[in-house]
Amino acid sequence: MSDPTFPPLMSGQAVEGAMDPFDKACAMATLGCDAGTVTFNLAPNRLSAAIVFAPEVPLERAMAMLPACGIGFQNALGALAPPEVAVHLAWDGGILINGAACGRLRVAASGSDAAMVPDWLVVGLELPLWPEGDDPGIMPDKTTLYAEGCADVEPTRLLESWARHTLVWINRWDDEGVEPLHREWRGLAQGIGEEISVLGQTGTFVGVDEDFGMLLRQGKETAILPLTRVLEGP
Repeated sequence: MSDPTFPPLMSGQAVEGAMDPFDKACAMATLGCDAGTVTFNLAPNRLSAAIVFAPEVPLERAMAMLPACGIGFQNALGALAPPEVAVHLAWDGGILINGAACGRLRVAASGSDAAMVPDWLVVGLELPLWPEGDDPGIMPDKTTLYAEGCADVEPTRLLESWARHTLVWINRWDDEGVEPLHREWRGLAQGIGEEISVLGQTGTFVGVDEDFGMLLRQGKETAILPLTRVLEGP
């Protein structure tokens, strides 16, 4: 398997063994690594990677990197997979392929104050390639990439494509604002108009606000769940 090649504004850092690329990226970001660093582990049954960002806007707005990375993944897989493979995105970072859960995006930052500009923000990708057990039918609501007709998608090429497409959407967000990101994400979002349970709350998912906070209708009231609620960390 060849080493991945990244766009000029990105650089790769391979991670091996038990080290999680997401944890590695957070540790490197804390020490002051360059924005655009991509950590990755191309294991036989799993693709794991993370991208380091250096936001110049408050955390509440910088959280748009999570949906941008999700759209980047959908665009990347769409360019490599058969046309019948459908990718949707859950508000909290979940990835669905052909209607079943298949990995996730996760996010962490140097702080949790929505009004402050964070020193760094990291978005990670976890994608199962093969089932871990012998009987994938045990959990029919979960799947793997290759179980969905994508056995010809090489992990290295998918990682490269994810980085490129994500960079395209970040540049659009930077140049044109959040509206293009909103339009594209709404077309991929899972569960809008449906009753869902998320972060301990249940209601009808009616959409998102400007900063991708979830609008959750509960009876006659509509709660707003800021996207910062999905941040990982202490």
